[in-house]
Amino acid sequence: MIRVRFAPSPTGPLHMGGLRTALYNYLLAKQCGGKFILRIEDTDQSRTVEYAENYIIESLKWLKIIPDEGFEASERDQYKQSKRREIYKEYAYQLIEKGFAYYAFDTPEELNEIRQRVQQPGKNWQYDSISRQYMKNSLTLPEDETKRLIEQGTPYVIRIKTERNQEVKINDLIRGPVIFNTNVLDDKILLKSDGMPTYHLANVVDDHLMNISHVIRGEEWLPSTPIHVLLYEYLGIKHKMPEFAHLPLLLRPDGNGKLSKRDGEKYGFPVFPLSIPSDNGTIVPGYRELGFLPEAFINVLALLGWNPGTEKEIYTMEELINDFSIEKVSKSGAKFNYQKCLWINHEHLKKSETNYIKEYIISTYKDISFDDIILTKVIETDKKRVNLLTEILDDYRRAIDFNYVKNNISKNSSEINVKILSNFYEFIHTKINDINGELDIEKVIKLYIKDNKIKFQEIGIPLRIATFGIKTGPSISEIYYILGKTEFFNRVKTITDDF
Repeated sequence: MIRVRFAPSPTGPLHMGGLRTALYNYLLAKQCGGKFILRIEDTDQSRTVEYAENYIIESLKWLKIIPDEGFEASERDQYKQSKRREIYKEYAYQLIEKGFAYYAFDTPEELNEIRQRVQQPGKNWQYDSISRQYMKNSLTLPEDETKRLIEQGTPYVIRIKTERNQEVKINDLIRGPVIFNTNVLDDKILLKSDGMPTYHLANVVDDHLMNISHVIRGEEWLPSTPIHVLLYEYLGIKHKMPEFAHLPLLLRPDGNGKLSKRDGEKYGFPVFPLSIPSDNGTIVPGYRELGFLPEAFINVLALLGWNPGTEKEIYTMEELINDFSIEKVSKSGAKFNYQKCLWINHEHLKKSETNYIKEYIISTYKDISFDDIILTKVIETDKKRVNLLTEILDDYRRAIDFNYVKNNISKNSSEINVKILSNFYEFIHTKINDINGELDIEKVIKLYIKDNKIKFQEIGIPLRIATFGIKTGPSISEIYYILGKTEFFNRVKTITDDF
């Protein structure tokens, strides 16, 4: 059975690149009738952020990327590495007994001193098969000295013992054959002095015990893969080693470098799915708060590195599950294009049923009290025009709060021709036979234009500003439909009186 995992570290808010990893794992599992597992890799307790785990859970819930295991609160501890530390110790000591790992007693101060002393320009010093020969470890110390240090409680770490000049090969499902030479590898720490495992040991042990068949993760983990392959071999479980697929980086819009939080601030778009606290204490909106439908954001993530080989760009989750293929994921980085994100969201809004959008808005923006009828009308008129749900919310506020409209009118007061508005209001009440019945507002405006020999914009722009406070947006007939006849003309009369 296909078993994949999404294994984020709760060291901060979940980046959209992490969510893309979750999505690709989910798509592969669902396509093959397999299982998708959530595992929280919190071995670095010093960097763990309190809200991060809940942020991960809420992000997955928003996108309906629901894991089959490790998701529910009642089972989460079984898939959280900080709760499994004793398991990793057993495997670390197994490696010691087999001669594939060793105790290292070097203090942080000693390591820092030697780095500074032997550092070469352009090359980082590393603890490896050569340097370990003059370091303080169980490979250089007499056996009785090693035993004495351990018994007296001297802090130590356990490091993997790499050999010289060996080749480690993997067949990456995206990149094809990749070969590493052990001469470039360092002896990674497997167990830290506080008894917690590092990513390398915990990752391999958990993937083994959880029967993971495919490891789909970001390309930043590719350099660590030879260490993981060696661990599978040294633990005698290489026959159960999963297949690897390393996803391309998400790049800045200009293609120069990895997309980061700072780039989002620079270019004016989020890089996180949900809102996050900023460094100055304010709240930075994510894609949900900005007004993206979850299915649209999934569509965005899917196309960041995966190309179906067709012209098709708008996908539902069901279509993605059917069409997705790891082999069609690109090796090269995926350049982020926010304008395309807006277009994708626009296309999903156009295709969505009004009731679905309404229910989603009501459940998402819970701090707003909605009038069902007016919200429905606004969605009907806006969904084929706007890019974001927040634009619908803006128009809804204009529809229900005339004070909000009047505040905006002041910004466009120079566009209001009070004489024309007043004449139009008088025209309606003196020349239209049945002012109390239903009006075709477009026909009425045409009659007024013809009768007064003016251009449409001379009445159209003042009317839009007087009723909705904006020069662009819904058409006059759409505003009239949203507000209704009474409110529409009351606003026209109020503005002519105020000005």
